[in-house]
Amino acid sequence: MLMKIADNYDEEVDVAVQSLLSLVEPLLVVVLGSIVGGIVLALFMPLVKMIQSVSDSQS
Repeated sequence: MLMKIADNYDEEVDVAVQSLLSLVEPLLVVVLGSIVGGIVLALFMPLVKMIQSVSDSQS
């Protein structure tokens, strides 16, 4: 009897965890994407400014 109750609660917990993960996963993708995008911008903006300053000084 107690094993049936334990199995039932295990199944409920598994369902709850799966639903929580399905909600958190897209949010995590957006957060990680914004972090990577910020790093890429932080790397390329000084490079673009250097290229612009070099091209302005040659004109």
